[in-house]
Amino acid sequence: MARLEQETKKKKPFDLPSQEVVLNVLRSNELFQHRFGQLFREFGLTQPQYNALRILRGEGGPLPCLEVASRMIAVVPAITRLLDKLNARGLITKLQDDKDRRVWNAKITPKGLELLAKLDAPIRDMYRALCGHLTKSESKQLVSLLEKARDRVSSVTL
Repeated sequence: MARLEQETKKKKPFDLPSQEVVLNVLRSNELFQHRFGQLFREFGLTQPQYNALRILRGEGGPLPCLEVASRMIAVVPAITRLLDKLNARGLITKLQDDKDRRVWNAKITPKGLELLAKLDAPIRDMYRALCGHLTKSESKQLVSLLEKARDRVSSVTL
């Protein structure tokens, strides 16, 4: 019996190997999200808020809100609301674009940088705790397989 079958107390084998793959990816994601969620809550953040702050720190200067949305790990349908919450906490500033008044740019503040600096070591520790037991070769292979699987997502129609 496969491990996921045991964890979910599934009585019959999976119908397809691809079903087992997708469900394992989803299960792994759920477990990882839960662990990271616990860590982010300690700092008063959600995973998408952390991701937006990380993107803005990496950019350095202001970035259009829709550009932040396009770089997010997870799809965030309400990027404006997410950034408004970070702005209200003083972690970012939102500035209207000089050339196009319909565009709002976001920039991380010193307070946002300070919060991310406090998270850097715990995040690295979490990565190591969750996947540090994989060899470099296993990590590269897993990344390659996940990228190969993701390449199909946008072309799948139902």
